[in-house]
Amino acid sequence: MTESTDDKKGRPTPKRKEAEAARKVSSLAPASTKAEKARAKEASRAARVAQRAAYLRGDESALPARDKGPVKKFVRNYVDARRSVGEYFLPIIFVVLVLTLIPSRLFQLGSIFIMYAVLLTSVVDGFFLSRKLKTVVSEKFPGAELKGIGMYGWLRSTQMRRMRTPKPAIKRGDSF
Repeated sequence: MTESTDDKKGRPTPKRKEAEAARKVSSLAPASTKAEKARAKEASRAARVAQRAAYLRGDESALPARDKGPVKKFVRNYVDARRSVGEYFLPIIFVVLVLTLIPSRLFQLGSIFIMYAVLLTSVVDGFFLSRKLKTVVSEKFPGAELKGIGMYGWLRSTQMRRMRTPKPAIKRGDSF
């Protein structure tokens, strides 16, 4: 069988290096100029800043799944409206660290005792806070899922108030 002249390609076969280079077109990102890349980078940064600000304000649309919903908002407000020993744990540990540097056995043992006493008090406070939260949430939101509510509240209560995210929406002692 003979081939017609139409089937012949009429050019030499490309070298392997040339064929691979022609195939390797980056499909991950379109070709763009430096100015386009800089604008895209700035727009991305601005979007991240806006998203972070919305998260810190407590906007429902910007919250992660673990913080969404009216039940979690209620728990955050409940915890933020009260004082807890856990939020003072980090500053107390700093004081304990300084006291352990004093070369007196009395100061060192006393500071370690203070640290463990505050830790134990924080855990006991968290246990009672967890139970209270579950009771109050079940009354206020009948049928709501209570799994993880106590731990969520306790972990929030152990953070220093100004370090909490989303930021506290109410002041201490306020009713909500």
